[in-house]
Amino acid sequence: MMMTSGATGRIVPVFRSVLSLRALLRVAVALRALFLWLLLLVGGLRRRRAVSEAAAAAEVSSSPAEAGGGTWKARRRRQAAEEEDVRRRRALAEAVAMAEEDAGGAGQGTRWDTFLVAGARRNALFCRLWTPAAKEMRGILVIIHGLNEHSGRYLHFAEQLTACGFGVYAMDWIGHGGSDGLHGYVPSLDYVIEDIEVLLDKVRMENPGVPCFLLGHSTGGAVVLKASLYPHIREKLEGIILTSPALRVKPAHPIVGAVAPIFSLVAPKFQFKGANKRGIPVSRDPAALLAKYSDPLVYTGPIRVRTGHEILRISSYLLHNLKKVSVPFMVMHGTADRVTDPLASQDLFNEAASRHKDLRLYDGFLHDLLFEPERDEIGAEIIGWMDGMLRRQAV
Repeated sequence: MMMTSGATGRIVPVFRSVLSLRALLRVAVALRALFLWLLLLVGGLRRRRAVSEAAAAAEVSSSPAEAGGGTWKARRRRQAAEEEDVRRRRALAEAVAMAEEDAGGAGQGTRWDTFLVAGARRNALFCRLWTPAAKEMRGILVIIHGLNEHSGRYLHFAEQLTACGFGVYAMDWIGHGGSDGLHGYVPSLDYVIEDIEVLLDKVRMENPGVPCFLLGHSTGGAVVLKASLYPHIREKLEGIILTSPALRVKPAHPIVGAVAPIFSLVAPKFQFKGANKRGIPVSRDPAALLAKYSDPLVYTGPIRVRTGHEILRISSYLLHNLKKVSVPFMVMHGTADRVTDPLASQDLFNEAASRHKDLRLYDGFLHDLLFEPERDEIGAEIIGWMDGMLRRQAV
């Protein structure tokens, strides 16, 4: 399931307005082939699972009486391996620097901490906090990272924010960074929205009266935008910032989109080989690219079926609900982005009902705007936009 951005606007028609007999036959043959392919794949997955579970059972017991518990023991082994991986990733997340060594003293004016929050499903969410040491906070920005990355990558931007009097909270999604879950696997992006609400409630409880903003990058931007459509979340925010949001995402082939809902139920954790986008440049800064793809907390494996389906699902939902967006927002996108579609950000700006909305397009910039060579200018524009929203609030 190789995900593509749809930036080319290419549309592959499945049916035409008038179907000839020959076209109908072709469609029938294609559907029959697809059905047989699904049966073969499902059968193969079941056989593979049965073989692996039988092998696990054989390891723990050679007697038929004990083999009956082989399935349970195989599942327990997988669960134990996942828990061990979470412990390993959490230790790595704790070891990520929370202050820049070469900041020339800029980081000395920042207090920082890491903590765990119980998510909506009592799953442990790894979070980070940066606050100005000597200034009263003018506002708080909650950062929601993109697919496959983690909150620790936003250190430089966090220190830029605290130097301007803003506090920063950042959360690792389920299955990302130091949070619970299989690495790189998101059973539902709605879970992420529910976890964002949990964090927002904590932020507001700890900082009563301080204005709160929400920033989402890439798929995190899609999640933030959908979250803002819920009135009980919208009322907690002064505005949202979206960097390179995943608003129009297409499968590499129409058939993939058709079968994704089925596969996501039958084999949600199955990985499609060669389906990640590591080869696509996301920054024009070679050092930033090296840092990202050598980071052990950045997932670079093939995308899992359920995760890919969730991205397609939220993209489709948002494209059908752009007119319902009423939250103040700024959307930022590089025109050379090959991961998400800058034209979809233009559509959001054109169709949203928000009274206060802003669109920033950056000629030739790539996907990871806060990791481009002009990252400080991008950060300054975000801070400037939040300052403007606070001035409107004060009037």
